[in-house]
Amino acid sequence: MVAGVAHGISIPIPVNILLCLIGALVGTLVGVLPGIGTIATVAMLLPITFGLPPVGALIMLAGIYYGAQYGGSTTSILVNIPGEATSVVTTLDGFQMAQAGPRRSGARDRRDRLVLRRLRRDRADRRARRAA
Repeated sequence: MVAGVAHGISIPIPVNILLCLIGALVGTLVGVLPGIGTIATVAMLLPITFGLPPVGALIMLAGIYYGAQYGGSTTSILVNIPGEATSVVTTLDGFQMAQAGPRRSGARDRRDRLVLRRLRRDRADRRARRAA
């Protein structure tokens, strides 16, 4: 088990981590634009990854996807305009939370829910792989 953890830590080299951060930043910047969903953002930014190695390109696309998903919820929370179909329900509570308290509370809540949902999905995938 310790060897597996050590191997997992050795894989994300700094270049890949940097690509993921750049992808998340660019994805968030484009995802904030109302009407542009996550898939459209990935499709528009796909040419950025053409010159990268395959692993780095996939990591950057994952960062773009999650950044765009978070950026789409930002418009629905701060402006009350859902940027994509998945952010419609966020406008119901997020905008009121932003008006009632500190401006970033609704955005932080959405970000935390996205991270927790992804962690739960990863855990379920690992359990399914072990069972198979």
